[in-house]
Amino acid sequence: MILRLKTRERIVRSSLELFNQQGERSVSTNHIAAHLEMSPGNLYYHFANKQEIVAVLFAEFEARVNGFLQPTEDRLPTINDMRDYLQSLLEVMWNYRFFYRDLEHLLDSDPALAIRYQLFAGQSLQRGQAIYRGFVQAGLLAVDENGLQALAVNAWIVATSWIRYLCTSSTPTTQLSEQALKRGVYQVLMLQSGHVTAQWCDAVQRLAEEFYVPLNRAPSAEA
Repeated sequence: MILRLKTRERIVRSSLELFNQQGERSVSTNHIAAHLEMSPGNLYYHFANKQEIVAVLFAEFEARVNGFLQPTEDRLPTINDMRDYLQSLLEVMWNYRFFYRDLEHLLDSDPALAIRYQLFAGQSLQRGQAIYRGFVQAGLLAVDENGLQALAVNAWIVATSWIRYLCTSSTPTTQLSEQALKRGVYQVLMLQSGHVTAQWCDAVQRLAEEFYVPLNRAPSAEA
């Protein structure tokens, strides 16, 4: 049983590596088996098809997002919380970048995954609104409820569409480097720039400088 669990985990980790490097559509179960130097039959013993592997990876991705996309408890959020949210967003975008690149294809090809994703997206938007509401209560942002909802929706759109933008733009950041994704997180931060209160403008500006990457100078390429 231990050996079986270890082999299953190796399949999942290697699949994530290949999906991130080449895109999910370019990787077959035969490619994964060859990468692991195992027979396709051995892989099928653990996973009946590629969709099952993707489902496991989505569960990981969902858990990672749910782990950081939560309002602070028993206290008002601070500028350090804002930094932590952005850093966590960057990490999940990088570690599971194939989801953002192939999202529409993945959902079209797996109705069960599409239902799971719709539920996940709805819950994430609700959490995003709660987080922004906390920043309003803490005095970092000044925005009404309608504007707050719009911020959450726009942040979700930018975060989930940034890699597709990189892949379809003519800029050097079409290569999916981690720095190019860092610029995407900067774009999310900039959505709230017009709502930052005067007392927090300098702190938010310093935070923006941490995540800023010029579009025409982002490092080219993941190895």
